Amino acid sequence: MKVSKWKKTIILDIMLAPALILTLIFSYIPMAGLVMAFQNYKPALGMTGSQWIGLDHFEFLFSIPENIQLIWNTLIIAGMKMAANLIVPFIFALLLNEIRRIFFRRMVQTIVYMPHFLSWVLVGGILIDLLAQNGGLVNQTLTSVFGMKPIFFMGDGDWFRFVVVVSDVWKEFGFNTIVFLAALAGINPSLYEAAEADGAGRWQQTWAITMPSMLPITIVVGTLALGSILNGGFDQIFNLYNALVFDKGDIIDTFVYRYGIIGGKFSFSTAVGLFKSIVSLVLIVMAYRMAYKLANYRIF
Repeated sequence: MKVSKWKKTIILDIMLAPALILTLIFSYIPMAGLVMAFQNYKPALGMTGSQWIGLDHFEFLFSIPENIQLIWNTLIIAGMKMAANLIVPFIFALLLNEIRRIFFRRMVQTIVYMPHFLSWVLVGGILIDLLAQNGGLVNQTLTSVFGMKPIFFMGDGDWFRFVVVVSDVWKEFGFNTIVFLAALAGINPSLYEAAEADGAGRWQQTWAITMPSMLPITIVVGTLALGSILNGGFDQIFNLYNALVFDKGDIIDTFVYRYGIIGGKFSFSTAVGLFKSIVSLVLIVMAYRMAYKLANYRIF
């Protein structure tokens, strides 16, 4: 007696159901709220009673004086983060792979993974205290040991961007290393044995075998990261920035929070979110095509 395909996979379907239900509730049903982007939304009237105004919010988005600077700040910060979070984990994975003592390697992995699980509220508070111009540990070290003048890390736009990128890399590079370690684990050991038999040293093996083998996954990670190029990291920026660095540290998300959420401009916030989603969708499709062309990576 033949068993139907549905009955064969019923256990897997049941296991998948909670994830599908959560995705439906929190990702698809809220998309009905996108209509607010085309309304002059009033909470008292709701979405059904609010006035329709078409594309006025999008026109306003591209007409505000801060528009170009906001987009530019977002692209610079997100681009630097994307590059640093690709290069640093790649190099760290190569170095970690050279450690022969398993216990020490696992200990190092555990230590560098831990910052990923800390909230930016906690990390932001620590950074503000450490980098304070007066009394901060970093500036005390610079003045007493190196004889330098105190640096206003959190009040100078250029230094603020540097702090944002470095702190993000410190917090995330250990977790981002996982995908590169997985790629290293998939390399055929016989390639190293053959190279060693031919007299190749560790550096030659790394250059000729390890790095070329990791190149496809590096291309995939880099191209798919383009989809989040308009996300400069709201949690991090919000917990670190202040009015002194708005010119170089204010990104789209933080501006929307101040102007849209705090100011009660809910329709404008929705319009900006929709704009970002459309741009991200286009970039993700382009990145997917690039990953397929350059690394033969495909999902379907």
